[in-house]
Amino acid sequence: MPKVITKTVFAPKLPKALRVAAYARVSSSKDAMHHSLSAQVSYYSEYIQSHPGWQYVGVYADEAKTGTKEGRANFQRLLADCRTGKVDMVITKSISRFARNTLTLLETVRELKGIGVDVFFEEQNIHSVSTEGELMLTVLASFAQEESLSVSENQKWRIKKNFEEGIPWNGTLLGYRLKDGRYTVYPAEAEVVKRIFGEYLSGKGTLAIAKGLNADGIPTRCGVVWKPNSVGQILRNYSYTGNLLLQTTYRDNHLTKEKLFNNGEKPKYHATDTHEAIIPMEIFEAVQAEMKRRSKKYRPQPGKKKKYPFTGKIVCANCGKHYRRKITATGPVWICITFNSLGKSACASKQIPERILYELTADRPTEEIKTITAENGNRLTFAYTDGNIAVKEWKDRSRSMSWTDDKKKQARQISLQRSKKNG
Repeated sequence: MPKVITKTVFAPKLPKALRVAAYARVSSSKDAMHHSLSAQVSYYSEYIQSHPGWQYVGVYADEAKTGTKEGRANFQRLLADCRTGKVDMVITKSISRFARNTLTLLETVRELKGIGVDVFFEEQNIHSVSTEGELMLTVLASFAQEESLSVSENQKWRIKKNFEEGIPWNGTLLGYRLKDGRYTVYPAEAEVVKRIFGEYLSGKGTLAIAKGLNADGIPTRCGVVWKPNSVGQILRNYSYTGNLLLQTTYRDNHLTKEKLFNNGEKPKYHATDTHEAIIPMEIFEAVQAEMKRRSKKYRPQPGKKKKYPFTGKIVCANCGKHYRRKITATGPVWICITFNSLGKSACASKQIPERILYELTADRPTEEIKTITAENGNRLTFAYTDGNIAVKEWKDRSRSMSWTDDKKKQARQISLQRSKKNG
């Protein structure tokens, strides 16, 4: 019987595409920096997608005042995605864009290297997973840190000189434009400033004023939505009286750049009649007096603020703000601060019932939770102190469960009132 030979063709195994992301950062929210950030995002998007063998994950971009981890929401999101296995390599422009602090840089690079994620620094042409990568990064990051200190000291000298000459340091003040070292009135924005002062003296609060400005489509000087805090900053700004009080705040150091109030640690500079006033002095003083009166009236009672197991741990993936605890008719929930203050138009996040959080964390003590990132689609990403990551999803409460006894009683009362009115 003749032998039958079957020919088998094996398809070559294609190499797995490398999942690549990029990180970009600018250190200011000025228009020029906005353009720089947009240019970086466009460049990396095109660069990664045009590279054969690479799978485009995305560009994570931050506007931050420092190269440390804190305050960089998208940097934290990038790290979370690396930990959950979504990224194989990260491309960034330079060491100083990734982290200005040597310790922060090495901690991050070592963590990513430990989970198999490479970081490529374009300017220095260094791959973190290479043999010589960490040594080179240590040396170069030290140089970047020293350069940051030198730049910081030069900046401090220039600002101090301007203070002594009565030159304003803030070129983004609503209502003014900085021209030849002096404030000149910008009429359209000056009317917004007058509106804010007028509405506050008429009895409105900062939240109501912010909502009114947003409803009328009036942006802040930086083109973002108004918040109660930004309205409060306008109301407290002495510069609107035509005078300058300089160095009321200062930066802690060149790495953290933490803003501190000047309570006598450094000299203050008072320059009078430096520019045209938008708000008369008597109006400004009346607003300050009213703010003190309201602060005293509505000041919370002294006592230790209660801390809950999830306090300071839940972060909104939409806006980067923390969640706070709130009591509702259906029980305690955790809600994004932005959503709670400004509504869904400012942040389309969802409140999380507290019972859900306890159900999802029953397997581990809450003390071991480092952060909880609340994402759209009822998805929560848990980062634990031991470096582990867990992604969990929860279901919305059914309508029948939401129909509490109190709500039923309230509905019956409303129905009874209506029947009496119609009868």
